[in-house]
Amino acid sequence: FLRLRHDKVRLPDGAPAWREYLEHPGAVVMMAFLDDETILLERQYRYPLRRHFVELPAGKLEPGEPHLETARRELVEECGYEAAEWWQIATLHPCVGYSDEVIELWGARGLAHVGACLDPGEHLEVFPARIEDALEWVREGLVSDTKTIIGLLWWARFGRAR
Repeated sequence: FLRLRHDKVRLPDGAPAWREYLEHPGAVVMMAFLDDETILLERQYRYPLRRHFVELPAGKLEPGEPHLETARRELVEECGYEAAEWWQIATLHPCVGYSDEVIELWGARGLAHVGACLDPGEHLEVFPARIEDALEWVREGLVSDTKTIIGLLWWARFGRAR
């Protein structure tokens, strides 16, 4: 799903140069609220770093799939919930130096459990967490995934006024 690009570009002074970057299909991350103070988190093994991470639910866009549809699909597939209410929280550009990846952060409320349907080879544990506890885990370094940190800190700073 990733493609490495090697583009020849012209610099502002007219000199040629090469730029390498990864093309990424885009992704979503969800803050799924069980109630005003509790969200869903996942514990998932990430092979490149060979350890488990605590993360907000997230997933990659399928070709031509709108971000909201990806969020709806991934919340069911990974967490087993449908949401009655959705809203876009923020747009993230996590790797501007080496990728064109865009991640949209979505909020979801009015959750109804319908059962998860994980992709083949996908293994994760979904669990509820108080937002205040998750923020403490960020401070302690137990949560180090950037999209999760951004989502939690964004919500702590701006979301409560929503």
